[in-house]
Amino acid sequence: MRSEIFEMRSKRQRDNAGSAAGLAYESIRDRIISLALPPGAPLNEGELTNDLGLGLTPVRDAIKRLALEHLIVVYPRRGTFVSEINLADERWLTEARVEMEGLAAELAASRAGIEERRAIMACVETLLGETHQLRINALDTEFHRLIYRAAHNPFLEASLNQYLNLSVRLWYYCRDRLQVKVSDCDFHKQVADAIMAGDPQAARAGIVGHLRQSSADLRAVM
Repeated sequence: MRSEIFEMRSKRQRDNAGSAAGLAYESIRDRIISLALPPGAPLNEGELTNDLGLGLTPVRDAIKRLALEHLIVVYPRRGTFVSEINLADERWLTEARVEMEGLAAELAASRAGIEERRAIMACVETLLGETHQLRINALDTEFHRLIYRAAHNPFLEASLNQYLNLSVRLWYYCRDRLQVKVSDCDFHKQVADAIMAGDPQAARAGIVGHLRQSSADLRAVM
């Protein structure tokens, strides 16, 4: 599966990805997350350069960044590989995300501009009308990234995006055993409504409920 499932980026995301290094990073990242590049797969810089139509330097920069984010491992004299998936990581990722995303949702409710609030609501409205599992997951991923950005804390945003990438890859790994539940979207609506209303506590409660439910669903099929 290719990275087309992650095409729902905002204009600002596209602008930020305008550099060759940014494009290389996002392209390789999305292939790893979606398992188009499966765990343990070897990575060849030359092949990636030709496939992406980019130079060798941005590809190498992307690989270094992805290695720092634990999506790639580099073994001296052996090569570069997509990192393996450890299902036990789900617990640690959720523990970190619950606290950090709760803060991000609070900040978004307090700091987001009107266009950012509208973008979050529009994402959720599209999500509520979607029935295809992969599109639902792509919209959920976009929903989280919009909240991180609306929090206006670059350190928090960078950390949460890293944890989100790892969490989404776990979802893809388990997705054939997961069932889409319409009730899950209730949390998205609660968060979006709270951010629109400027209610930090309700925004935190909604995102925490969403993450805990998602964690329970994943653990049930692991």
